[in-house]
Amino acid sequence: MKNPLSLSQKLSFLAACLFTVVAPVMGYLAIGLAPVVIVGGSALAGLICWSFTYLRNPVEPRIILPLFILTVAGLQIHIVEEYLMGFAPAMSRLFGIPWSERSFLMVFALIGPVIYTLTSLGLYYKIPVAGFVAWFIFIGPGVAEFTHFIFPLIAPDLLPHDPHPLTASIGGTRILQMPNFYFRTTGNYYFPGMWTAVLPMIPGCMAIYRLLIRKKAV
Repeated sequence: MKNPLSLSQKLSFLAACLFTVVAPVMGYLAIGLAPVVIVGGSALAGLICWSFTYLRNPVEPRIILPLFILTVAGLQIHIVEEYLMGFAPAMSRLFGIPWSERSFLMVFALIGPVIYTLTSLGLYYKIPVAGFVAWFIFIGPGVAEFTHFIFPLIAPDLLPHDPHPLTASIGGTRILQMPNFYFRTTGNYYFPGMWTAVLPMIPGCMAIYRLLIRKKAV
């Protein structure tokens, strides 16, 4: 028989559930459907996996913390490539969403590292909600980065057969120089972030494997 959840575990579960609902909704209102699919899907999968693993039985920091740090380090390198190659405006053209470079930098280059740092501290002290954030990161960059290899095959919503950068207003937001990476138009199989996508994927997938194997062994 499983032990009942403690107060801190219950509060952590509530916080994780709120994030799983609120983050995709905010992303949808600010940008569009794409964040709901990517962020919401990763959060929901992370919530399920976390609730059966770390939430009930936090693992020792030596098991999860190094892999988490390697995942976010790879993610930050990956974000550098995305920024330099125009990931946000490319996504705006691909899905017809208003994703500016400023909002991209605010979330991934400024707010993100603060969350990663606090999560590392939480994993060190075995704080339950830190395990949820770790699972979310492992599944997002750990698994979902494979989408970078699919994006060049999708016809953009905006002028898919025009290879030139496009400047337009989307949802009241003016997006500058949206590049087109559609393979059939450019002849080049690439999308911003594709070269470094494997950097967070490798430790992220390793972490998922170790946590699930450990769950089976308990």
